[in-house]
Amino acid sequence: MKHVLGHFASGVTVVAAAGEDGRPAGLAVQSFASLSLAPPLVLLCVGKNSTSWPQVERVGRFGVSILAEDQREVCAALGRPGPGKFDGLDWTATEDGAVHIDGALATLDCAVHAVHEAGDHLVVTARVHALDAREDGTPLVFYRSDYATGVFS
Repeated sequence: MKHVLGHFASGVTVVAAAGEDGRPAGLAVQSFASLSLAPPLVLLCVGKNSTSWPQVERVGRFGVSILAEDQREVCAALGRPGPGKFDGLDWTATEDGAVHIDGALATLDCAVHAVHEAGDHLVVTARVHALDAREDGTPLVFYRSDYATGVFS
């Protein structure tokens, strides 16, 4: 299943929040999509064994950063388990606790709407409260267990 579904190219996002201590918690997420325009909702899937998601969920609000092609190191850092994921990364926290990765193609500020169990993952729906995008750059794409590039206009 992993091999066959790896043929579906996906963008890469970072989902992150700042806790009460101001320190960020987050993870790289490939399973991310727009869900609804009215109300504005997005959907993401997180592995049940994630140690970062419970920290983000506790805050209740989080940022989604859609990574640019030149942010592979950000994906690698946020994709590994354990502490220190944000060491050496440039990021900004909002007043509501959302964390954005500096240089991302686009950012969204979200609040957890619902969480559903689905196999070995959690399906999270979140309400979008703010969003922003830059007009230049190309997306970081993951395809067949590796990064891919393309021509985008």
